[in-house]
Amino acid sequence: MNKNKEQQEISVLGRLLSMEAFIFLMGLVSLGYGFTVGTGINIFFGLFILGGSVVLYFVKKKDWKKHWEEQEAIKLRLDEMRKREEKK
Repeated sequence: MNKNKEQQEISVLGRLLSMEAFIFLMGLVSLGYGFTVGTGINIFFGLFILGGSVVLYFVKKKDWKKHWEEQEAIKLRLDEMRKREEKK
């Protein structure tokens, strides 16, 4: 419920002016400049930046808080198992 409230508070303008949108836009500009001028390095970096922004989108989409809570729980269980084995 808290997550839905946070998503509602972020405006459309806020999403359009986010850092991820700026990175994606810079990738498009670099790619367009590379095709216009004919420089291969700008095309390479444009594709590289666009790919990175897509990866960033999917990484941010993942629920990292839940992931780290699961990792901590696994670590605690593993530590308990090791302590039990040491006592035997």
